[in-house]
Amino acid sequence: MMESYGFPTPPVVLVVDDEPLVRMTAADELDEAGFQILEAANANEALGVLEERAGEVQVLFTDVNMPGSMDGLALAEQVHQRWPHVLLLISSGYAQLHPAEIPDHGHFVPKP
Repeated sequence: MMESYGFPTPPVVLVVDDEPLVRMTAADELDEAGFQILEAANANEALGVLEERAGEVQVLFTDVNMPGSMDGLALAEQVHQRWPHVLLLISSGYAQLHPAEIPDHGHFVPKP
């Protein structure tokens, strides 16, 4: 059984990745681990989800490299500024980030 770590059970994770197969795989893995999942294909879609459901989302799990108006780092920074309660997991299969590049309350998770 999953510990709640102070979150409502189950914790809600917003998964953001422009690659549908990668997003689906991450969502399935997190769902099987006991999280409630919301999905977005890009930063603009993610911001829309957060504007509607920010009170529910506890974790943003985003890819760094995404097309559109902003990448995952810019998204994480906006989320940190607008919704500071949301924890940030930033992931990439290509980029290695310096800790100074990651917003407060954020962590980098390399993709395999």
